[in-house]
Amino acid sequence: MISIKTHEEVAAMRKGGKMLSDTLWEVMRSIKPGMTELEIDAFSEKLIREKGGEPGFTLVPGYHHTVCTATNDVVVHGIPTEYAVKKGDVICVDCGVYYKELHTDMAETMIVGGENAASPEVKRFLDIGKKALQAGINMAKAGNRVGHISKAIQDIVEKEGGYSIVRSLVGHGVGHELHEAPEVPGYVAKPLEKTPLLKKDMTIAIEVIYNMGGPDVMLDHDGWTIRSRDGSLSAVFERSVVITEKGAELLTP
Repeated sequence: MISIKTHEEVAAMRKGGKMLSDTLWEVMRSIKPGMTELEIDAFSEKLIREKGGEPGFTLVPGYHHTVCTATNDVVVHGIPTEYAVKKGDVICVDCGVYYKELHTDMAETMIVGGENAASPEVKRFLDIGKKALQAGINMAKAGNRVGHISKAIQDIVEKEGGYSIVRSLVGHGVGHELHEAPEVPGYVAKPLEKTPLLKKDMTIAIEVIYNMGGPDVMLDHDGWTIRSRDGSLSAVFERSVVITEKGAELLTP
């Protein structure tokens, strides 16, 4: 069942989302060559708690970290390790905040050491993901359907970019649960008119989850980490939004 949030719930998610975005942007600015994934995780937790929130991912059964780190060929759900990131690595940090019993969710991907630390091809790969995310957000308004978001993302990633959307991983509703209805695929999975209608005060996490190579993925030995099957670079861009009649309001700006 798709949850429509109350005015008070949206207000709480707006505050929690601001905590999350402030945290994640500070974390991304802090990442330098030599920093370990576990140090990224610890810094993220420190910032969230200082702001009055709770790390949302720690509420997932069996998961004990504030963030998921996805470096290079890791797609999602990477458990932070002692790996020290290197100049030119591509790293995604996915993070959630739980505030007043409501979740928000956000992810960003960057090149360690700055854009000039990687090839123009890698920079283009990330630019396409950012463009696709914005295109998806632009379609997230009351009266449209989830399929409008899916098509906007897929058209940019696969047609314009020439990359692959990961089919087995999707965006989702967010709020009372970290993952709730509806699913929000980054690709067209069914006829548009059969996808969920977007209504005012629905809250969803729009995600662009894509690989530079093929779309197939595999589960790592730790039972959490998902990698691209062909070893190609992967990236994720994600924002939590609330649907309004005029468009999407970013809860995690």
